[in-house]
Amino acid sequence: MRQILILLFISVFISSCADDPNRKQNMGTIIGGATGALLGSTLGGGDGKILAIAAGAIGGAFIGNQIGKSMDETDKLKLEQNAQKSLEYAPSGKTSTWSNPDTGNHGTFTPKKAYETDHGYCREFTQHITVAGKTQDAYGTACRQPDGSWKIIN
Repeated sequence: MRQILILLFISVFISSCADDPNRKQNMGTIIGGATGALLGSTLGGGDGKILAIAAGAIGGAFIGNQIGKSMDETDKLKLEQNAQKSLEYAPSGKTSTWSNPDTGNHGTFTPKKAYETDHGYCREFTQHITVAGKTQDAYGTACRQPDGSWKIIN
């Protein structure tokens, strides 16, 4: 599940830099397809696993496309601000929330205990994002950068 969150954050950062008017939808399709393939890879074995990956990719691409259409710049900004603030200041296990009353989209972010690694201080976290009535759960690890920001590493 941590790959899901990584893909979500990558899509937020990439789409915020692009000038493509359909970037939300396009990134949602890419992220959804990758997420579906990842989830499909956990099912079956042999030829069944290949089919599960393909089915997961197709289904995930469709769902991600629909979610990508529905997540606006304000949603992305609120998600990012909530994640950064939670990672920096929230006690372990304390869930913080964000919401956009204009779209109805919302989410939660729960950091775990900080620990020191070669990357500096890191925290694992869980996140739940609801866009257009569909909720996606994710898990990942972020490490504090020298400038004080947090970066997803996996």
